[in-house]
Amino acid sequence: MTATNKNQNAIFIIGGLFFIFGFITWLNSTLIPYLKLACQLKIDVQAFFVTSAFYMSYFVLALPASFILKKTGFKNGMAWGLAVLGIGALLFVPAARTRSFPLFLLALFVQGGGLSLLQTASNPYVSILGPLESGAKRISIMGICNKGGGILSPLILSTLLLQGTDAIRDKVSTTTDAALKERLLTDLASRVITPYIVIGIALFIVAFILTRLKLPEIEQEQPVAGRAGMVQPAAEKRSIFDYPQLWLGVICLFMYVGVEVLAGDAIAIYGQSEGMTIRATKYFSSFTLGEMLVGYIVGILCIPRVFSQQTGLWVSAVLGLAVSLGAYFTTGYAAISFVALMGLANALVWPAIWPLAIDGLGRHIKTGAALLIMGIAGASVIPPIYGALKGNPAIGNKLAFLICTFPCYLYILYYALAGHKRRKPVLATPIADF
Repeated sequence: MTATNKNQNAIFIIGGLFFIFGFITWLNSTLIPYLKLACQLKIDVQAFFVTSAFYMSYFVLALPASFILKKTGFKNGMAWGLAVLGIGALLFVPAARTRSFPLFLLALFVQGGGLSLLQTASNPYVSILGPLESGAKRISIMGICNKGGGILSPLILSTLLLQGTDAIRDKVSTTTDAALKERLLTDLASRVITPYIVIGIALFIVAFILTRLKLPEIEQEQPVAGRAGMVQPAAEKRSIFDYPQLWLGVICLFMYVGVEVLAGDAIAIYGQSEGMTIRATKYFSSFTLGEMLVGYIVGILCIPRVFSQQTGLWVSAVLGLAVSLGAYFTTGYAAISFVALMGLANALVWPAIWPLAIDGLGRHIKTGAALLIMGIAGASVIPPIYGALKGNPAIGNKLAFLICTFPCYLYILYYALAGHKRRKPVLATPIADF
């Protein structure tokens, strides 16, 4: 089998893993309104602790994940990540039985830890299976797999968990019978047990299968492709602190993931603030992810043939600025449509940042990937800020959303136009394409 065929097979396998990433990650959009009711959380900012617990683990565990990858390699590291993800899924069982919100948050933190290991391995792995100027194209393919899983997960879990929740909420809020209230909430919390047992077992099975598959291993000492499909031996002698495009890219990912999760996970809360019911909003996150799917298809068809990944990045930022203003100046379903359109604006941002930020890192590739993964912690900060601001009567829902999105897209625009540019010359020789 040729190296190109091996790379293609690896892309298909990693695509399956990205489907799993998306399915698990976007379950949070259902868990936010579900846990708010089941655990009787009083304010929205408490509900957004779901995203804080899940995504903060990326910040805490990404660097340890890079050290694990240096010991295990990419393939075994991804298998370990799946196993940790499975443990996190099974922790939902005792959390549901006790209806303990802190235990739910612990389960989410463990799941985020598994995903931090998986993401630290898989994103640079995909980026360097070919030249970096087409890295956004490969990551766009992964994005379709990721968002395909993300579209399905709220459709499935919302049907299982949120069925009849408007009636349950009304009964809980009006009943004076403490025993009835407790029974209603316990029955609601128990809905999560079977789905997460199935998810946990499936993850352990996939982890075992992955250990038996043959994937091309990319050693940490191997030079990494540069901007024009070039390896860069001069980079081997530099410190991780000598790459401004990396550090600015970490900030860019922080901003981006914050608004991506806000557009996907908070769209239901946004709709409820517009006067819509839980029933009406329970599938809204799938609209956002559907828009992202369209954007990924555009990336696959157009990068780098029609436009560069840098161009895709700044166009995405400008679109993000426009739809942020659109959501602010409209109401009802029109505003929801603008929030969903953020999915289209966000689609090419992640695929473009990765190859631009790791350009020329050489032997620092795994550490650089870990630092970028730490940027995912933006999703643990920005949605709770939105939840806190929207509870302030002087600010309200719409202005809170604009405050949390518009500055992020401004920074993404800066990175697209200037922040990603290399500042030091490198040496180069060509490598193979995917």
